[in-house]
Amino acid sequence: MYWQLLLPALILGLVSSLHCVGMCGPIAFALPVRFLSSGRRIGFVFLYNLGRITSYAALGVVFGFAGRQIFLGGFQQVFSIIMGIVILLVVLQSIIGKRLLHIKAMDKAYLKVQVTMGKFLGKKQLYAAYLVGIANGFLPCGMVYLAITGSLAAGSVQNGALFMVFFGLGTWPAMLALSFFSVVINISARNTIKKITPYFALLVAVLLILRGMNLNIPYISPYLVNTGAAISCH
Repeated sequence: MYWQLLLPALILGLVSSLHCVGMCGPIAFALPVRFLSSGRRIGFVFLYNLGRITSYAALGVVFGFAGRQIFLGGFQQVFSIIMGIVILLVVLQSIIGKRLLHIKAMDKAYLKVQVTMGKFLGKKQLYAAYLVGIANGFLPCGMVYLAITGSLAAGSVQNGALFMVFFGLGTWPAMLALSFFSVVINISARNTIKKITPYFALLVAVLLILRGMNLNIPYISPYLVNTGAAISCH
């Protein structure tokens, strides 16, 4: 049933929204909505957030497809453990403040995204809001990476895209409040959010590793029978 897939995505988005407000707040504040009429302001903010969800949906399509191939190949257990380890490394990287995973090609891609965002950020046209949102959706974010693991495990391209869309919808309430009402999170609250986020990521990493270990624990580590094309849960 779809609610079993979409409800966790929505909850993850709601939890992530606190992180989004703290980290993406400066971008939202930089939007020139204060100089627009109320009608255009609503459209501007809506298109900005729609742009973010468009990017999330695109990521969901890509990683949903990748997850489907892994599923059909019978490698879901090994992949689950690998993803858990990768998240652990990312968490450790944030704690010690040193890069353990560094891909130069990704740095170049993110730089291009930032340049594109800067090009349209100050413009008041509605299309600019949408493009800024798209660029924002591709910026590096630990919570988005966690959502991507969900789209990988969704089992299909469609489910992967839906998972990321509902994750994005979960972030809307906080982001809309930030854009419309200039909700400001003080430094103390931001520091608290930063401290909590790694523990949340750590929990996801542990669950992914346990899931891949075939421990026959219901919901946490179900027994998986690899046939190369199917999966059975007992």
